[in-house]
Amino acid sequence: MEQIYNKLVRDKIPEIIKSNGEEPITRVLTDEEYKVELEKKLNEEYQEVLNATGKDRIEELADMLEIINFLAKLENATLDEVIAIANVKSLKRGAFNDKIFLEKVLRK
Repeated sequence: MEQIYNKLVRDKIPEIIKSNGEEPITRVLTDEEYKVELEKKLNEEYQEVLNATGKDRIEELADMLEIINFLAKLENATLDEVIAIANVKSLKRGAFNDKIFLEKVLRK
């Protein structure tokens, strides 16, 4: 019996599958495929964040952060650079601390 996954997985997943007496069928993605699959994975992790709570949510957020790290690498940037840009934007435009919800803007 086989189970189809067709998705990007962590580097050690094939080893784990083998240790369970199963045979993983894998291939190495091209750079373009890798980017597309990272984007899919980011969406998958986002959905998992929305559905998780407590410690599980923190773990899912960590997974999202890891995907963001690798997406940044594809753009020749580091996670530290992404965080620095976020900090600059926060200083310039504010953060989300005040829970402000913009309903509308009236034009004159």
